[in-house]
Amino acid sequence: MQRSITPAVLTALISLYLIWGSTYFAMRLVVEGMPPLLSAGIRYTIAGSLMFVFLKIRGAAWPSAVQWRDAGIIGALLLLGGNGAVALALDQGVSSGMSALVVAIAPLFALIFASLWGQAVQGRDWVGIALGFCGVLLLNTGSELAASPIGAVLLIAAALVWAFGSMWGKRLQQPPAFMASAVQMLVGGVVLVLAGGLHGETMTTMPSAQSLWALAYLIFFGSILGFSSYVYLLATVRPALATSYAYVNPVVAVAIGVWLGGEQVETLELVGMTIILAGVVLVCWPSGRQQSDS
Repeated sequence: MQRSITPAVLTALISLYLIWGSTYFAMRLVVEGMPPLLSAGIRYTIAGSLMFVFLKIRGAAWPSAVQWRDAGIIGALLLLGGNGAVALALDQGVSSGMSALVVAIAPLFALIFASLWGQAVQGRDWVGIALGFCGVLLLNTGSELAASPIGAVLLIAAALVWAFGSMWGKRLQQPPAFMASAVQMLVGGVVLVLAGGLHGETMTTMPSAQSLWALAYLIFFGSILGFSSYVYLLATVRPALATSYAYVNPVVAVAIGVWLGGEQVETLELVGMTIILAGVVLVCWPSGRQQSDS
């Protein structure tokens, strides 16, 4: 693991902080005109294909059968279980800002999974986990998630599966970071398309220009740049730094949702957001021991 923040790491972090915070609103625009799972599948299949071809042109090695298998499994978990569930929640009417708030608990789940694989968990980590889940419970008493219990369950499941896939992926035999990202998006995209078909999703009308522009943004920025940055960070820096996007994305997502989408945020939801972010900061912020070990 890298001991310092290099220009490449800093660029990847900024990409996650700003771009991923904006993708929730872009996903909301997409599902207004396209089926949720099918549109996500199209997004990742195109992004993965473009990135795979680019890497091969640049001379990247062809992944082995085991690398295809392992990266494909993680891609299906992250993109179907994580991103696909978020798309379904947005399709249920949950706002983009609220979706980002609930998914912000992913690093707390990640810490629990990491502890099951032998990573030491400090006392403050358990405090952070408790705070985060208290914040989610508080959000569920608000009017938005109370009106969409299916959406709430989908978002919690998305955070759970995303965290599990992220931690498990570090223990599997995957290609180098950027090729791993391409394979994950390719396989995950195909799985999403198949899931959309099983879900009965079809495209009977031409999507609006707004949905298509949002989809293009998600392909090139949210997927090729953002998702690849995340896979790169998971492979090169300590997990706490790689998942630090979780306490920036909700703020960006809520701000964009209010500014561009006219979304409303209740006082109770702001309190819940504050509690969740406090918990995530406790978990993600490095202690002296983590800094020396990283």
